[in-house]
Amino acid sequence: MLSDVSATSLTFEANRARGAVRFDVHARDGVTRRGVLHESGSLRVRFPSPEGEGLSAVFVNTAGGVAGGDRFDVEIAAAEGARLTLTTAAAEKIYRAPGPAAQLSIGLKVGANAHLGWLPQETILFDRARVQRRFDIELDEAASLLLCEIVVFGRTAMGERMEQGEFVDRWRLSRGGRLVFAETVRLDGNIGAKLARSAIAKGGAAIGTALIVPGDEALVERLREASESFAGEVGISAWNGFAMARFCAQDAAALRADMMAVLARTGAALPRLWLN
Repeated sequence: MLSDVSATSLTFEANRARGAVRFDVHARDGVTRRGVLHESGSLRVRFPSPEGEGLSAVFVNTAGGVAGGDRFDVEIAAAEGARLTLTTAAAEKIYRAPGPAAQLSIGLKVGANAHLGWLPQETILFDRARVQRRFDIELDEAASLLLCEIVVFGRTAMGERMEQGEFVDRWRLSRGGRLVFAETVRLDGNIGAKLARSAIAKGGAAIGTALIVPGDEALVERLREASESFAGEVGISAWNGFAMARFCAQDAAALRADMMAVLARTGAALPRLWLN
């Protein structure tokens, strides 16, 4: 007979959300079209009317959020000459996890002269949330990429802060078959106290990253022209053929405004969902 602990563990595992989306896009006669699409579990993707050049896609998590032990996998390939912009229907919420961490895996592959924009809305971590996320990105030498992520530690609009939990974010970017960027961010334990440190977030509750390929010092200077409007702290630099902007702010609204100011300087068209 199973012990109460074993029975509870099995019940917990059986009720974890699983979701996966895998698809590719191709350019035909100057128009980007969707190829084969695979969806499973509680993760879905929809393709609204184009917001400009290329194809738009919106992820929908029918589970209503992410809890401990959940797993979501995304694999996307943009073939030569294709243009694709991805976002989410709403901010993604990561709930308290008494057991294993949630696992999020994103694989992006972009071919020659193709462009991919990864522009989800915010990821909000509730107190005691646990999540491990990984990005694996493969770019052709002639591909372009705009990848933006915003992470909010607590529901700041509700006056809540994330005090305890786990956040692991692993990014790997290869260009032309060569690894050009590798980073792993790990915050665990007393996250609230760590975010209060000057060398980490100086009390900020929201962080963000914009990765832009290709990128050079000329682009950096253009992005820095928006600095007078920044509500939080923003650092911008370029190396290995790409540019990166780092954001830190007291709340999600301030960081989102800073992110939009930077993206406006890149000439990128924001998804309509960002503007609602």
